[in-house]
Amino acid sequence: MVIAAAVGADGGVLQASGDEVDDFAALYDRYAGVLFRYACQRVGEHVAEDVVADTFLAAFQQRGTYDPSRAGLQPWLFGILTRKLARHHRTESTRYRALERAAADIPVGDASDEAAARVAAEAVQAPLARALGRLSAGDRDVLLLIAWCDFSYEEVAAAVGIPLGTVRSRLNRARRKVRHALGGADPTIEDGGVT
Repeated sequence: MVIAAAVGADGGVLQASGDEVDDFAALYDRYAGVLFRYACQRVGEHVAEDVVADTFLAAFQQRGTYDPSRAGLQPWLFGILTRKLARHHRTESTRYRALERAAADIPVGDASDEAAARVAAEAVQAPLARALGRLSAGDRDVLLLIAWCDFSYEEVAAAVGIPLGTVRSRLNRARRKVRHALGGADPTIEDGGVT
């Protein structure tokens, strides 16, 4: 017997019923991949597996607190994931330092258009990794949810649990710092920056 059903703004359904495990398995199937890809980019594959598993465990335990009028299921899950990732701050910082070092060792390719684009992207990898590693956790969370997940400001506010104005100020500060680290290029803008 269904006790409650919540339909998120993104169309995801969270139900509390006699078949809660089956309902949650469907939720896992729908969102685990996108959460895992995002977590991998932040902390690497091995840690990401654990963090995503912890996220779904916490979501199942907190399912009664989900408010569909506040946010869709995806921002809600990313909010839980973001809090779980905060516990892995050192792992994430170490990953950015490793990416920075690895980018410095990449040889320059040939002059074809594809190789030129790859070389340009590789040239920005080290300073971008350094800049991301130096951002505060809050600024980095906002920037990466918008840049990597295409979240709206409202979805980020719901996911991270901060006011909309704070999202805007953190994003502005993070973009300014990244732009400065990249010599004025903004990698979040396709026309004016490195993509």
